[in-house]
Amino acid sequence: MNILCVDDEPIVLEQLEHILQPVFPFLNFFFANDSSQAISISKENHFHLAIVDIEMPGKSGLELVRDLKEHQENLPVVILSAHQDFHLAKTSIHLGVVEYLTKPIFEDELKETVSRFTSEIYKRGYSKLINETLSVIEVFYEQRLSLQEVSSKVHVSPAYLSRRFSEEVGTSLTDYINQYRLEKAKLLLLTTEDTISSIAEKTGFNSLHYFSTQFKKKENMTPKEFRERN
Repeated sequence: MNILCVDDEPIVLEQLEHILQPVFPFLNFFFANDSSQAISISKENHFHLAIVDIEMPGKSGLELVRDLKEHQENLPVVILSAHQDFHLAKTSIHLGVVEYLTKPIFEDELKETVSRFTSEIYKRGYSKLINETLSVIEVFYEQRLSLQEVSSKVHVSPAYLSRRFSEEVGTSLTDYINQYRLEKAKLLLLTTEDTISSIAEKTGFNSLHYFSTQFKKKENMTPKEFRERN
């Protein structure tokens, strides 16, 4: 999944990269420092979400949004602005902007916004059964959640769900649940002071050892090292 970030301030682009890439390593981020560069990149890549500064020299953020939507009519766009402006917000809504965030950027708000829209985008191409399964995982990931338990909640057999999930999502249900929990754990590691043991429990891992093993396998570092480096 590709995310386009556009801002004329290098420090803001660095901030976006620093905030988002560690939490969403499965996303591909593209960075542009003006509208012309953004348009050039958009002609060569399909984007699933754009984060655009509204006030840039030359072509403004709103003009850029219009241009981007000529290439991708249904592209979700998040606008960044240094101040609240009712007129700009109203115009943004008419252009189909899905979120309006003010600077300075609040990390938690930005992460929640990207998480919410990427989750919605992932669901669009799936069948009703798989969307229901993903919703079950989102709601119950903190609890014990085996293939048998998930299949009972969506009212199909474990074997049928396992096959359909692998066919549509491209990974096993168990691996997806583990990955989903790890992404939630990374967010807690970066945004809270909870102990690693507490985070493991909150994200549905049945032991600290198993959590640490799975985390290191995926990230090539321990949860403690991940927290310290970010």
